[in-house]
Amino acid sequence: MTLFSELGLDSTTMKSIERMGFEEATPIQAQTIPLGLEGKDLIGQAQTGTGKTVAFGIPLMEKIDLKNDNVQGIIIAPTRELAIQVSEELFKLGYGKRARVLAVYGGQDIDRQIRALKKKPHIIVGTPGRLLDHIKRKTLRLNGVNTVILDEADEMLNMGFIEDIESILSEVPEERQTLLFSATMPDPIRKIAERFMKDPTIVRVKAKEMTVSNIDQYYIELKEGEKFEALARLLDIQTPELAIVFGRTKRRVDELSSALNVRGYMAEGIHGDLSQAKRLSVLKKFKDGSIDVLVATDVAARGLDISGVTHVYNFDIPQDPESYVHRIGRTGRAGKHGVAITFVNPREKGQLQVVERTTKKRMERMTPPTLTEALEGQQKAVTEKILGAVENEDLSIYISQAEELLQKHSATDLVAAALKQLTKEPDTTPVKLTEEAPLSMRRDRNRSGSGNRSRNGRGPVAGRKDYGNKRSNNNRKFGGNRGSNQRRETLNK
Repeated sequence: MTLFSELGLDSTTMKSIERMGFEEATPIQAQTIPLGLEGKDLIGQAQTGTGKTVAFGIPLMEKIDLKNDNVQGIIIAPTRELAIQVSEELFKLGYGKRARVLAVYGGQDIDRQIRALKKKPHIIVGTPGRLLDHIKRKTLRLNGVNTVILDEADEMLNMGFIEDIESILSEVPEERQTLLFSATMPDPIRKIAERFMKDPTIVRVKAKEMTVSNIDQYYIELKEGEKFEALARLLDIQTPELAIVFGRTKRRVDELSSALNVRGYMAEGIHGDLSQAKRLSVLKKFKDGSIDVLVATDVAARGLDISGVTHVYNFDIPQDPESYVHRIGRTGRAGKHGVAITFVNPREKGQLQVVERTTKKRMERMTPPTLTEALEGQQKAVTEKILGAVENEDLSIYISQAEELLQKHSATDLVAAALKQLTKEPDTTPVKLTEEAPLSMRRDRNRSGSGNRSRNGRGPVAGRKDYGNKRSNNNRKFGGNRGSNQRRETLNK
């Protein structure tokens, strides 16, 4: 265990870290921050959710000279969401120092960005296309940059940004520090490292530290038409504080979020066709608890860092095992426990096995929940809420009315009536979802394992501890880039 106080950081940085509530460094932070402070080039191989932004943000902040009005550091990120997230984290890290941080990305008014650039930010976080646009317009000059960071480099490769990255790096002085972070290291990324980095130190987080050991992983075998009822009943049984539901296509996300709202859940969806303003609005509402369920495509959710997510539901199994890891990594963060449940069509069992080999963890089979179990789950949530009020709240002003009721009715009848009034009974309003074809195995990627595998046991019983029940809290509200991103999602629509 490495504490931030042991890393030799200046007092201003330490105050910002303490203000953010951090004490212990994650493995990637503990290994890369000292190297970054020494000014060395480094390659960090780590998955999303391991604390990479702080890992490169601290050395960057320590180097910023507030008397120098030039752009001193640039971070290149694959998506608008990640650029915004990184800039927000850097702003928090630089709070005590008052370093100026600006995010630039496609989809935002470029004239507004040009005006912001004239205010002389010290650090720029941006997507490759918009950074290049500003460089060509000469509204962004990189001759004063001493630190370059490539975040999620493999994702930028997948999205076709390699040439853009090379063009940007060619504008930066050769005397600089370069930090590259990537979950995987394909050959094109290695070539960029060889060409633009100087004897980089490679830091790899061990596989066991990248996996999701604190997430209970289940699968439910269902036909396409059975998925939605299973999802609704799971939400009633498990009462998640915050949940993300992943769908494979934009149409799926739109239909799912609408259907959930019809059933009384507070849900909204995000995907590549939404305006940037709308996406930011939805994410803000999810972060502050105004909605309980976020429905998202892989591309739209890439790079999201939202604390407090207790459950992830894969309504559609992802097309790549790597996407599965990214999806379920939205929960089980900061040492907290998480639950991930994947719906699998019988024809998708081969893909399920591929996912299990990638994560090195076998999912436990779960039986589809029933309507009765959903009702029991809601009753349990209300019971826990009532007990919490008995134990923790001042009920004195209600005592006289309670005593009066007890003179006319039995305690059992009164409690039963209270449970009935407070319990959200499962809604069976009909909903219509467009059926999606089962995911076929992609043999061109040399992945095998299409045969069914026998599994012992029926898995957890609905409503028991293994089902991932959460203690309901008083705030529960259930009841009542770029063009390549969009092109990729359009192909799946």
